[in-house]
Amino acid sequence: TADGMRRALGFILSSHQTEASWNRYQNDVAEARAELAGAAPVVDFCPGWHSHPLFIQALCEEIRSALEKVAAEKRETTPLVFTAHSVPTAMAAESPYVSQIHETSRLVAKQIGHARWSVAYQSRSGRPTDPWLEPDISDVLRRLSNEGETEVVVAPIGFVCDHVEVLYDLDIEARKIAEGLGMTFSRASCVNDHPIFIRMMAEVIKRKLES
Repeated sequence: TADGMRRALGFILSSHQTEASWNRYQNDVAEARAELAGAAPVVDFCPGWHSHPLFIQALCEEIRSALEKVAAEKRETTPLVFTAHSVPTAMAAESPYVSQIHETSRLVAKQIGHARWSVAYQSRSGRPTDPWLEPDISDVLRRLSNEGETEVVVAPIGFVCDHVEVLYDLDIEARKIAEGLGMTFSRASCVNDHPIFIRMMAEVIKRKLES
């Protein structure tokens, strides 16, 4: 390259791996390098980190803060719903996406000692006739209401920052459904710039460089 850099390291900010959230980034970089015919540095990538202890710890801190909004006598039995972006089932079948989401959820629930948890998906797009991962968060909220629940805490573990798919799809759309059903809706913050999450990034990068 013009500045003499021959190698670079990429850190993919997707917590769980599918073709769209992981492989596609790597392929795009490879294609761009090919177009530049060797004028770009070789790019290596850090490994996945969906179960990294520091990622789990950062999630736990944010989720504990959300659970603290629930009355103490209800907190232990209040449903905790972990969410991630829905993807086509065919795409999910060719990746570790679903198993990674469930592993992250299980590790968080175990660390905070919360037995009442489930996984839901959100923000689906595409043609309505195409099968995507379910259950949708809206369906889970309706099911919980039918079971007599009046409180719910939602934790978007599939997203690392509070962007529009969290701020609108959960804070506006899902909240409206929950409140229409008479449920109190609380949402855990994404990790964003949580110091423990930043520390995790540094640790993953350092370990990759050392290898």
